[in-house]
Amino acid sequence: MKITWPASKSALPRLRLRVTATAESILRSGHPWLFADSIHELNRPGKLGELAVIYDRKDKFLAVGLFDPDSPIRVRVLHAGKPQTIDRAWWRMRLEQTLATRKGLFDDRTTGYRCINGESDGWPGLVMDRYGNTLVVKLYTAVWLPRLEEIVGLINELQPSERLVLRLSRNIQKVAEADFKKVDGQILQGESLNQPVIFLESGLRFEADAVRGQKTGFFLDQRENRRKVESLAQGRAVLNAFSFSGGFSLYAARGGAKSVTDLDISAHALASAERNYKLNEAMPAVVRCPHEMVQADTFEWLERNKKKFDLIILDPPSLAKREAERAGAISAYGKLASLGIQALNRGGILVAASCSAHVTAEEFFEVVRQSAMKSGRNFTELETTRHAPDHPAKFKEAEYLKAIYLAVA
Repeated sequence: MKITWPASKSALPRLRLRVTATAESILRSGHPWLFADSIHELNRPGKLGELAVIYDRKDKFLAVGLFDPDSPIRVRVLHAGKPQTIDRAWWRMRLEQTLATRKGLFDDRTTGYRCINGESDGWPGLVMDRYGNTLVVKLYTAVWLPRLEEIVGLINELQPSERLVLRLSRNIQKVAEADFKKVDGQILQGESLNQPVIFLESGLRFEADAVRGQKTGFFLDQRENRRKVESLAQGRAVLNAFSFSGGFSLYAARGGAKSVTDLDISAHALASAERNYKLNEAMPAVVRCPHEMVQADTFEWLERNKKKFDLIILDPPSLAKREAERAGAISAYGKLASLGIQALNRGGILVAASCSAHVTAEEFFEVVRQSAMKSGRNFTELETTRHAPDHPAKFKEAEYLKAIYLAVA
């Protein structure tokens, strides 16, 4: 196993690990995380971001990954199987392969999409989104900080852009600033950003706050569901609950909706939705569609509201950010679906979505179905959906997004 990039700055021996039998099996299955309590031997203390080589009980190569001495996920696996030379050419090939999987997915009507989706693309804890001529790299683990310069160099070679923005998850912001002089929202190259970036999605114009917004500035993962909503909206009164920046609403309006109501507890989110509407004023269908903004808690509003709708989208933020919240989240999803069904006219359609990784798709679909059955109304399940093609999920913990479509009589 040869490791030549980045160049070694010391004569330290290669970092070698041995793990438990259970961890061996998990790594062989393709899982990209090695937890600290699965390591039973290492030849020396490891440094942040260095390559750690994992051997099995027979002293044969098992995997190689990025080491983090301070994280419960001690190694983020880059490669498992047969030994390979990890040098600059290897990293360049990996980026080429990742970018190639997006070719043909989008035309010039969609200039906002995910280029790198973390572990599922072989870049554990790193995502990169494109918004027009701006790229946003977000790091969820500190292991990338020591090699950020090299990664940026490869991105410039293979995916050039006018601007590159760095986003950092909260858990690594202190070490990033103290040890690497990097801060969340930093412009790594290109001109500074004093306003949101404008990009296209399916021909609609949206803004992305690449410097300060949630995630990388916009929720690109719901694109396919937004397109489905557009195809269902003709002649329907639409409620977009947890509307955030109004993505579903604009698609519904363009699809010929009779009216659209944006419902969100955040005034900031509704203001963003209003700006997105103004960005699309040149579209006759959008201008013709009556549009209402309601600032309220969705659960409370649905409980007291008497207005009925023909199409309701329920797309809340994650209701289970940790495993201990899973049971409560499932119950909340069931209540939310019940409230949505009560607010549907005969022949209406419910679109219920979840982005909670701790709630499985099967659990989510089942609680929504149970809510529909308890309502006493006849319903037809139209379809269920999972991840968008630019957001692959190749291991259990990566599976978070799911949606179910019900037609209610």
